[in-house]
Order: sequence, then structure tokens, then C-alpha cells
Amino acid sequence: MNPVLKSFDLSGRTALITGSSAGIGFALARGLAGAGARVILNARSTDKLEQAAARLREEGATVFTAAFDVTSGEAVNPAIERIEAEIGPIDILVNNAGMQRRGPLDQFEEAHWHELMKTNLDSVFLVGKAVAKHMIPRGRGKIVNICSVQSELGRPGIAPYTASKGAVKMLTKGMAIDWGQHGIQVNGLGPGYFKTELTDALVKNPEFTAWLVGRTPSRRWGDVEDLVGAAVFLASEASNFVNGHILYVDGGVTATL
Repeated sequence: MNPVLKSFDLSGRTALITGSSAGIGFALARGLAGAGARVILNARSTDKLEQAAARLREEGATVFTAAFDVTSGEAVNPAIERIEAEIGPIDILVNNAGMQRRGPLDQFEEAHWHELMKTNLDSVFLVGKAVAKHMIPRGRGKIVNICSVQSELGRPGIAPYTASKGAVKMLTKGMAIDWGQHGIQVNGLGPGYFKTELTDALVKNPEFTAWLVGRTPSRRWGDVEDLVGAAVFLASEASNFVNGHILYVDGGVTATL
């Protein structure tokens, strides 16, 4: 194989993708599997996981499932230990689990704030730390944290989400600083506006879609498949000297006012 192409090959690697029973997480799992990785799907619902795994197995992927709550350290730590012991070393971690809640900031409920932060931020810390404890002795590993254009930009009605994704960006940099010396690369992948279950209401809103398409240099919504190439790059040896970087896949939204 051409050395350049070989650097993107994930054969023999095992990737854990959190929140991967649907949407962006599922697309990333499919993409990493297509590049040769064994993938471990994660979500809280066993039924949804098995359905997602079956779809990937029909495509020839090697797939495992791990149902656990990424917002709970009491659930995360034994789950990672179990994966390492029963499936094998986690070479690639994609911290994708996330949620959105919209509403005026002055009316935003405290319980919803904590729920959003636990899902979007705490999970990255908890799963990242648990996996890194195994990567550090091995002297290698790839961690990809799913950020957002809202790691850089604000929009009305989503201040808590923006806060959470801005924090994920800075946690990514902190992880890279602390763990880079151990041969681990930690980077962020920042999607723009993509057609997923989380954005379905916005996709169906003609006014918002017209605004977004006009605001986006590529003049369209993103399709989840648009994220795959960037994810494979950050998960592969091709990015061995890329650390603490946030790669925005947004059709140019962050480039324009």
C-alpha cells in the first residue's frame, strides 16, 4: 500500500465511540469501521445499540456494543475496564455523546443546565480519563472530542450549549497538553450544521434553513458523511503530530461573518 494511504489505515485498531447508536456517532463509527477499525458502539439503550450494530455487521464491520452511562463515573470506570479486559485495548476514543436544550437563558432551568453539562462536558472528562489511564502505559492513543461551531460562535437561545461546547474545546487542549508527552494525540472535531435527529426541527424550518444556507459558504446543510474523512484523519497515524487542534467541518461557517 502507498505509504501515505497506509497512514490513514485503521486496520488492527479498536475504536470506542460514545453516543453512537444514531446520528453523528453512528456515522463516525461506520466511517472508522470502513477504514479498517473494530468499533465499539456505546449508548444507554441496549435495544438501539443492537439495532445499530446489526446494521454495521451487515456491511461487514467488526462491531461490539457497550451500554453504559457516560455521565456517571461509577458506570464509566468499570465499563472501560471491562472493554479493555474482554474486547482489547482501546486505541481510539471518540467522545461524541451530547445533547441540546434550547430556551431563553433567563428562563433556563437549573436542572436542565446540569443535565446538559453532564452529558456534553462531564462525559468527555470521565470517559477520556478512564481511557487515557490505559493509553498512557502503552505510550500511544487517539482521542477525538466532538466539539461544535458553537465552540467558537454563539446563537440566540443556546447559551448553555455554547458554554458546554466551548468548555469541551478547552478541555481538549488541556488533555493534549497533559497527555501528549505519553504519545497520545487529543484533538477536537467541530461539526457545523448537520442534518441529524437533534436538528430535525431546524431542517424543517424554511426560514432557518434559508438563513443557514445563505450564511454557509458551501450553501447547504452538512450530511453526516461529510465528517468521516476528518474523523479518520484524526484517528489515524496521519495525524501523529497534530495535537490540541480543533478541526471544524462546517462548510465555512466559522470563516465568515
